[in-house]
Amino acid sequence: MPRPRKRRRVCELPETILFKPAGKPITESELVVITIDEYEVIRLIDLEGLNQEECAERMEVARSTIQRMYEEVKRKLADSIVNGKAFKIEGGDYKLCEFDKDACTTPCCMEKNRNRAGLGRGAGRGAGRGNKNGL
Repeated sequence: MPRPRKRRRVCELPETILFKPAGKPITESELVVITIDEYEVIRLIDLEGLNQEECAERMEVARSTIQRMYEEVKRKLADSIVNGKAFKIEGGDYKLCEFDKDACTTPCCMEKNRNRAGLGRGAGRGAGRGNKNGL
């Protein structure tokens, strides 16, 4: 009996889940399914520029798993683009990272926390515009 698959950590879900060739109704397109964990691999490696080892660390799986997933998702995307097929992002063995702004210490959340600096109204520890005494 094979080992159960380890759930992969995913930092964020895709905003758009369905892509189709222009001018072709979705009902006439073959559909390629990309899992959410495969989407996360392509996002981390190709968009964020991580290497496979760093991607594996973030997703809490072995590098060989990332290598296998990366090859599979590239094959699926190539099939979709070259053969004019629609693709949908859904399913997979994943666990969504609980983004607790202050408590989460996973690399993806720490990166999001660092990038949030200066957005909106913060704790206000500096001598901002309304602080005439500089306190």
